[in-house]
Amino acid sequence: MNIMNTLILIWVGLFGLAVGSFLNVVIYRLPRKINMSRGRSVCPSCSLQLRWYHNIPLISYLFLRGKCGFCGSRISARYPTVELINGLFYLYFYWQFGFGLNFAIFAAISSALLAIFFIDLDFMIIPDVITLPGILLGLAMSMLPGGIGIVSSLIGLLVGGGSLYLVAILGDWLFKKESMGGGDIKMTAMLGAFLGWQKVVLIFIASAGIGLVVSLIMMMFSAKLRENRMIPFGPFLALAALLSILYGNQIIDYYLSHFVYVG
Repeated sequence: MNIMNTLILIWVGLFGLAVGSFLNVVIYRLPRKINMSRGRSVCPSCSLQLRWYHNIPLISYLFLRGKCGFCGSRISARYPTVELINGLFYLYFYWQFGFGLNFAIFAAISSALLAIFFIDLDFMIIPDVITLPGILLGLAMSMLPGGIGIVSSLIGLLVGGGSLYLVAILGDWLFKKESMGGGDIKMTAMLGAFLGWQKVVLIFIASAGIGLVVSLIMMMFSAKLRENRMIPFGPFLALAALLSILYGNQIIDYYLSHFVYVG
């Protein structure tokens, strides 16, 4: 690997960490309806505004040993985790695709999925401010050279949003209460617009499987969950979407070659 490639990898990794730091702001402020342009972050414990050197991705957390630089209270490990995961995703997509449309698509959607995962996990909401612009962005990117095409994108949008909408109607009828929020439906529509109908079908199947296994395990150890039976579905959709992004082509090719006969 030459010096130029090394420098590019460093830049991509740092860019991914910086975007991950911004995602932490989105995850914290968006569901709490805090103005995104309010300024630098504050410590949740002492409410003092953090210095710029307190907000350097990963480095500040390690240097401060996971504590506030003012009051010494513990800082959640989620912050460096989000930054690191986002940085690793960006490095992986650059390694797979180089700079281009695929890198832009997968970098954008993986960052959106990270934000959705933690927001829905904590607040059981999937903000429209992420999914609705995401739908439009997915449709727009599909029309660029090398994209999946506007027809595939529209079919993916309809299959993704429509299939989950039908599941929601069926669930409401069976359980006599709302079984799935509109945010989940808009999220699958966004994923379909970005990835097309085949991968959104894979996401639908994989998320149901992941959700079933994880929910059963969680209910075994949580009396509260057994009583309320309210588990956000967005994190399962996000995990299934990441699985589809990373290995979707291989899974679909394996299925077609082993289970679908073409005469």
